[in-house]
Amino acid sequence: MGGNGRWSDNILIERLWKTVKYEEIYLKAYESISHAKKELTKFFDRYNTRRPHQGLNDRIPEDVYWSTLPKVKDAV
Repeated sequence: MGGNGRWSDNILIERLWKTVKYEEIYLKAYESISHAKKELTKFFDRYNTRRPHQGLNDRIPEDVYWSTLPKVKDAV
């Protein structure tokens, strides 16, 4: 990433990792790498499918994603 204005490309991922660190990683003492992977998988599932997001008008990311896809017409 380089050039003017490229800092804005990084905002979303930095905010995501801040959330992951403060709501998951710093609160738990993982027993192993496999335990950390399992717990992070559960965190991201909850983050995307059950947790309302203020930036999405308190909607769930999964619902927002599926509502933006074009409707597929029924095959006749």
